[in-house]
Amino acid sequence: MDIASIGGIALALIGILAGMMVEGGSISQITQPTAAMIVIGGTAGAVMLQFPMNIFLAALKQIMRIFISTRTDEEAILNQLVKFANKARKSGIVSLDQDLSTVDDPFFKQALMLAIDGTEPSEVRKIMQMELDNKAEMEEKIPQVFEAAGGYSPTVGIIGAVLGLIQVMQHLDNIDEVGRGIAVAFVATIYGVALANLICLPVAGKLKIRHREEQMVKEMMLEGVISILEGMNPRMIETKLRTFLFDSKPLKPEEVTA
Repeated sequence: MDIASIGGIALALIGILAGMMVEGGSISQITQPTAAMIVIGGTAGAVMLQFPMNIFLAALKQIMRIFISTRTDEEAILNQLVKFANKARKSGIVSLDQDLSTVDDPFFKQALMLAIDGTEPSEVRKIMQMELDNKAEMEEKIPQVFEAAGGYSPTVGIIGAVLGLIQVMQHLDNIDEVGRGIAVAFVATIYGVALANLICLPVAGKLKIRHREEQMVKEMMLEGVISILEGMNPRMIETKLRTFLFDSKPLKPEEVTA
């Protein structure tokens, strides 16, 4: 579980609701299903108009990634690459063919297969970089869905508030009803601003970080395979690939030669 995401949204909601209640308000004052229906429905409709359905649905599926981290073990990948480099240096890169079954990541396996088949390093880089760029282009559209929703929802909230005020104007003869109606009307604005700034925009930012982390791991895999293909020293490969990691410790000599 991603503690930062769970704790962040909890802290934001508690802070806002607690501050409102300190001032004498109550949660029931902002619990308006009609306003929520207008804001959520209007925002979703606008986003669906902007993006194709497959991208919209893909974005919805990515929401759980905000709360559940499925980050790849970069240290394990680096360790595996260094061991492959050591084996390839002793027995040749063709000897890695029997280790393909131990590689789980499809991108890593494809790059390694190209190297084992005798493909030139420049061609391996070109082929795999093309795949990496195509995937990155698709993944960049997912955060854009939430950024668009963050831009639309405040405006849709204003539309909801105006609609509420129209209804209030029909009861100007009852001043008590007017006051209560105005308060309810502005709840839609709160929903719109909250949806944008507490959910949509932060989700877009977190997904960008998640996608960049995955891309960095893929780049490390590609650079490692090419370095092995070029016959680089395993220790130099480790030093080179460790630049892709934020927190890492150098491998022990026995881990490199294992």
